[in-house]
Amino acid sequence: MKIRIGIGASAASSAPESMAELVGALDDTGFDSLWLSEVLTGQGIDPLVGLAWAAASNPRVKLGTTMLLPGRNVLRLAKQLASLDVLSRGRLLVTLVPGLTYPPEREAIGLEPKLRGAFIDEALPLLRRLWAGETVTHEGAAGILREVTLAPLPLQQPLEVWLGGTAPAALERCGRLSDGWLPSACTPEEAAAGQIVIDEAAAKAGRSISREHFGASLSYAREALDPETARRMSARRPRALELTPVGLPALREQIERFVAVGFSKFVVRPLTPPVSWRAELELLARAVGGLQT
Repeated sequence: MKIRIGIGASAASSAPESMAELVGALDDTGFDSLWLSEVLTGQGIDPLVGLAWAAASNPRVKLGTTMLLPGRNVLRLAKQLASLDVLSRGRLLVTLVPGLTYPPEREAIGLEPKLRGAFIDEALPLLRRLWAGETVTHEGAAGILREVTLAPLPLQQPLEVWLGGTAPAALERCGRLSDGWLPSACTPEEAAAGQIVIDEAAAKAGRSISREHFGASLSYAREALDPETARRMSARRPRALELTPVGLPALREQIERFVAVGFSKFVVRPLTPPVSWRAELELLARAVGGLQT
């Protein structure tokens, strides 16, 4: 397996100077990709805007996003992602997620959590048809289309879509519809069990997912968290502290445990925004050196 590690940017990277330092340092430190996540009520910049900026600033780095699908206009999203793939010359990596379930993000998404899975079931096949150049007519919860043909089409054909999520329904959906799986907030053992469910669902649907297309999104802390940050994390995600490695040696150990159970793609993000992205990536590169092959 080819081990690849991308860097997830934090909310504090919305300053142009910070983003420029991060995008430049990615080349020098050998990391595979830049990832921007979408949280509507968070402090981070919009991922499509940020990745377009990064694509113009760095001609090599791959551009990854974990972004919302529920509540979106499917045609608009298809056009946005296709346009970014064309302008970046095929460097786009897409993971679609159902979104967080706690307020105020829950309300901002505009679709109740219990309805989001069905929306993804309907919307993802529509995205694939549009990106393939089909003329699409559709009416349903994901919108109304009348003889619509998308242009431009993605440079990557097909444009792969990974899914996140660890709930049983999300695992089944991943096997049935996605090209890969990028979960967060789970242990390597839970990820290995999820992979089995996904493989079984894929086989039942008459398809398979590449062994190279299983990864994990990992947050880490450089040092012990202050009590207020720890309290806030635990209130939103009860297992967050348990699943966050503290220190770079602990992060490397966690990645190695995921590799041992068959995972090979990783997005790592510092929980606390670094003062200097270049210094952070240099330390991180030394800590996980030799893992990327």
